[in-house]
Amino acid sequence: MIELVTKLIASCVALIRNTGAIGRLLYQCIYALFRHGIRFRREIVTQIYFVGVGSLPVVIVVAIFAGAVFAYAIYNQMVLLGVGSWAGVFMAKLLTWHFGPVLMALVLAGRVGCSFTAELGTMNVTDQTDALRSFGLSPTTYLIMPRLTATFLMMPVLTIFAVFIGVLSGLFMIVTIMGGDSHFQWVQIKEMMIPYDYIQSMIKSTVFGILIALICCRNGLLARGGAEGVGSATTEANVAACTAILVVNLVVSIILTKAEPLYNSAVDFLRVCLENVM
Repeated sequence: MIELVTKLIASCVALIRNTGAIGRLLYQCIYALFRHGIRFRREIVTQIYFVGVGSLPVVIVVAIFAGAVFAYAIYNQMVLLGVGSWAGVFMAKLLTWHFGPVLMALVLAGRVGCSFTAELGTMNVTDQTDALRSFGLSPTTYLIMPRLTATFLMMPVLTIFAVFIGVLSGLFMIVTIMGGDSHFQWVQIKEMMIPYDYIQSMIKSTVFGILIALICCRNGLLARGGAEGVGSATTEANVAACTAILVVNLVVSIILTKAEPLYNSAVDFLRVCLENVM
């Protein structure tokens, strides 16, 4: 019992320490951005291509089958309740709010995040990061900032693209395969989907992209012990990133749900101001 409590306390302490280290790394990146501006643009473009264009095939495949599965499960249950015409909008809402951002984040944590960790870990164990420091280059500025910028920019784009593909795939499943009425599905989606749904999706995906870059790059720079150390760091980074995504998704979902009335009030206020000006 005492051993279990000791391990639990040690895990909590390690969690707090790692969270603080991630926050400190984020502060260093923001400080470097404001002090030096955007540097190494070629490297940023390379990482944007790797994160964005390189991820498109797997994003398309995941979005198609995720949308089809959600539509199949939701439509069957909605038909039992006698409201099959609402299946499309429920599927679109779920994909936009939660499953789209989370699925894309988990997929990119495996593809992009593990690549970041393995690449930076290999550079670290072969003393390439020390060589950068000897030339007066900060690993934070040269290695982490381009990857952080790429995930920050491309995660929302990939998520919105995946949601669009997933909704089309789900509608295809409902209308073509399961015999749903296409008119009612489109009408419900047009009436019920609001701009705040897409804002939630973009905010979540942006936060997830930042988490993936920071966690995976930090683990790469901490890798020690040759090839075995790089492998261990990559595994730990993938587990930590996926766990952080699921935990942060809950927190951000609660915050964004509570903030929706404030958003609606701000939109109404701006609309009134614009009407008065016009």
